[in-house]
Amino acid sequence: MIRYERSSGLTELNTHYCPGCTHGILHKLVAEVLQELNVLDHTVGVASVGCSVFAYEYFNTDFQQAPHGRATAVATGIKRFLPNNVVFTYQGDGDLGSIGIAEAIHAANRGENITVILANNATYGMTGGQMAPTTLIGQVSTTSQQGRNREQHGAPLKIAEIFGQIEAAAYVERVALYDVGNIRKAKKAIKKAFTYQIEKKGFTLIEVVSTCPVNWGMKPKDALEWSKEHMIPVYPLGVYKDVEQHD
Repeated sequence: MIRYERSSGLTELNTHYCPGCTHGILHKLVAEVLQELNVLDHTVGVASVGCSVFAYEYFNTDFQQAPHGRATAVATGIKRFLPNNVVFTYQGDGDLGSIGIAEAIHAANRGENITVILANNATYGMTGGQMAPTTLIGQVSTTSQQGRNREQHGAPLKIAEIFGQIEAAAYVERVALYDVGNIRKAKKAIKKAFTYQIEKKGFTLIEVVSTCPVNWGMKPKDALEWSKEHMIPVYPLGVYKDVEQHD
């Protein structure tokens, strides 16, 4: 009896991600959802710039590389040309929250029928651990060596809260990956986002609280605990917009 096997949504390539990085878990969840929804053969992913730049090597779907920050713009073009395909972006918080914030907000505001998967690890992971828009107050980075300062650097950017206020957004939820229970909840949210896209409900975004043990200077287990203890109070989990929920 087979109890577990690699999703057909993933290629056979072994991961290059650092030990304890949750990109691998997030890839697995997205791939499983696409397989379960039976849409692998007509899905197009868009890889951003950052650690997620190599997503196209892991997903067993068509994939397009986008310039830094332009993933939602590229996804918009693909979806408009191929409206019956499932189209998603896979982005980091630096990519979407900084250079790509305009493209993402306006895609949401237009109600583009795409899905954004956002990994928020509060740092620029690929380029050496610089301060990101989501870096916490007091968090040390290579460009905030005394810790992020609210007066100099501003407050952490809360992506889910921002996008949850956009009228044309159909579904926005923030999830986490620090334990099994939350991994299961994350998969449920990802599946709902893709289902809404298939049902043509509009723009969906799943923000995933993630880890970066190397740039945080922590062991993998400690990084998971740190994300739970320090990131969740700043980035509360939950649904921030759902067109199917009415007050």
